[in-house]
Amino acid sequence: MRIDIITIFPDMLNSFFEHSIMKRAIAGGHAEINCINLRHYSADKHKRTDDYMFGGGAGMVMMVEPIANCINDLKNKCSYDEIIFMTPDGELLNQKTTNRLSTLKNIILLCGHYKGVDERVREHFITKEISIGDYVLTGGELPAAVLCDAIVRLIPGVISDETSALTDSFQDDLLSPPVYTRPASFLGMNVPAVLLSGDEKKIEQWRSEKALERTKNRRPDIPMP
Repeated sequence: MRIDIITIFPDMLNSFFEHSIMKRAIAGGHAEINCINLRHYSADKHKRTDDYMFGGGAGMVMMVEPIANCINDLKNKCSYDEIIFMTPDGELLNQKTTNRLSTLKNIILLCGHYKGVDERVREHFITKEISIGDYVLTGGELPAAVLCDAIVRLIPGVISDETSALTDSFQDDLLSPPVYTRPASFLGMNVPAVLLSGDEKKIEQWRSEKALERTKNRRPDIPMP
């Protein structure tokens, strides 16, 4: 999978991809992630990518020209399945979306800043808009990193035990059940006996019941399956 991230702060993102699962995914050839410096596509002598809003108002707006130049240049080299704008007013990211995106071949992520991007970018270049929550950050780099992590870990071969990703929270519209590891007893706190029984049928039943219970208690907004 190829992910091209358009940003004015590529170094902020580069460090994220040099660690843990993301690093292994790239090294193993499962993912190619490129951080594209938008300033390289600015015609301004100072490489500015923003300007004042027409009509007045506080805050700056990212200009259409550098973004259009960048996207068109990338599209001349590659065919993209989605061009995604990371924005607080986009579709709220969920597991179903990351599952679908993980099956694609090539995507672009556009990181916004300031008051956002010129609306013509959204109207003519963007195919999907995604938010990671109902709050505002200083830029789209952190949301882009979150989306990359959520997508890439689902690509076959990235996680050594692929069944692990399939049993994460939200994969079956439920939160994950409680998990335990050694020691079986710690300061009088004991692991539920059923998990030590070796009875796979009873263990799965216990996990299902606990997942339903946890989802009901913690996330009543999620419809029960």
